Amino acid sequence: MKNSIKFALSALLIFTFGSAAFSQNKTSDEKAETVLKRAVEKLGGEKYLQVKSVVGRGKFSVLRDNAVISFQSFVDVLVYPDSERTEFKEGSMKTVQTNTGDTGWIFDGAAQTINVQTKDQIEGYKRSIRKSVDNLLRGHWRGKANLIYVGKRPASLGKRNEVVRLVFEDGFAVEFEFSDEYLPVKAIHKRTNADSAEVKEEDRYAQFVDINGIKTPFIIDQFSNNSHMSRVNYESVEFNKNVPDSIFAKPNSPKELKKDLKL
Repeated sequence: MKNSIKFALSALLIFTFGSAAFSQNKTSDEKAETVLKRAVEKLGGEKYLQVKSVVGRGKFSVLRDNAVISFQSFVDVLVYPDSERTEFKEGSMKTVQTNTGDTGWIFDGAAQTINVQTKDQIEGYKRSIRKSVDNLLRGHWRGKANLIYVGKRPASLGKRNEVVRLVFEDGFAVEFEFSDEYLPVKAIHKRTNADSAEVKEEDRYAQFVDINGIKTPFIIDQFSNNSHMSRVNYESVEFNKNVPDSIFAKPNSPKELKKDLKL
């Protein structure tokens, strides 16, 4: 689902997932396509596929040893396929992350600076899109990756999740798990940290809410090697609001970011 909240804490490294082979002809298999079709139907069918923009508001928590160490409110504005602006606020302090395609900027409210994102930061954002369930189900990966049916994986007692894997040309791969009702459950990938150790990252989806016929998760938990690292808790989500292109443009001055984003 929405990506830049998770991007805020993601390690900006090249992710790998085993040694899955990649075909020059980007393909998908029939079983995997069936899982995607049923998941789309579960989330709202054509209504889900016709979403062009998402505006989400809520709380973002950073956790360590199952305790909250940081707590911020956020407004996240996403225009598919690759424009996003997220405003984090803790007390009177604000941080703004904005990406559009191959460009991006960050406002640091503490330092009162606006900086162009580095190449690594932009690549990190692009990877966060590729591990998004919405990217998978809306088909933005087509022509860029292979889709493979993995099989069924044990879940809760007596239940098994359907698993598909998306493998990109650079080796980046994500496994997506869906419940027996075809709701998204997890997005899993692996990365190599600064110590060259392999780290398993998971986004887990919960508390699906129906908004005008479209189901969306209001809780997204991020785990690293099974340790709970963060939680996104949405309080409201709006689809297909009119979002002006101007909100993604880099401001000339920090003063322009003093006011809260209005849509």
